[in-house]
Amino acid sequence: MITLHHLDNSRSQRVLWLLEELQLPYEIKRYARDPQTMLAPVELKKVHPLGKSPVITDGELTLAESATILEYLVERYGQGRLAPPVGSPENLRFRYWMHYAEGSAMPPLLLKLVFDRIANGPMPFVIRPVARAITKGANKAFIGPQLKLHLDYMESELEKSQWFAGEEFSAADIQMSFPLEAAQARAGLGVSRPRLNAFLQRIRDRPAYQRAIERGGPVMPGH
Repeated sequence: MITLHHLDNSRSQRVLWLLEELQLPYEIKRYARDPQTMLAPVELKKVHPLGKSPVITDGELTLAESATILEYLVERYGQGRLAPPVGSPENLRFRYWMHYAEGSAMPPLLLKLVFDRIANGPMPFVIRPVARAITKGANKAFIGPQLKLHLDYMESELEKSQWFAGEEFSAADIQMSFPLEAAQARAGLGVSRPRLNAFLQRIRDRPAYQRAIERGGPVMPGH
């Protein structure tokens, strides 16, 4: 039996969604974030040494990292579903987007989250203007331009096909959902990028996505 060690408001929502798409039997073990630090609880370290989510256990196997988990589930249980045929051009695109999501799209989004928390977090009055000036400078000089670069790139790629790996929905779209929902929540993904917004609407309309939200809770990557 597959067990998903599910942290609220986290990347593990993607794994839950894939399990629903594949209609696999699974169990959920839930973990709540520390309300002060927003970090995962120490109990997760009993499952994996890094103490982060997502993590699945499948028999004797313990597996972490979103892309690795999704690829494992599709290859072992997908029976040809949710991944283009090996050796096809679409499969190469599939693998590209599976790793682009965390390797390229998420770093500037995480930087924005961290710097915004610094600017708006509690601190001595005399330090606040300096912290906000540094945050504003970082956003203007690096974070903002990087976010625009990646959002423009993803928008242009969806001109080629309605899904990231081609004309068929795949696990790559599940993997790409988190950075795009994060961008919509905190990085200015608005009406100027209609293809990305249409992509988000298409995934939210999928019954398996809705079942995953019902079981795992809402996705709030802006928090």
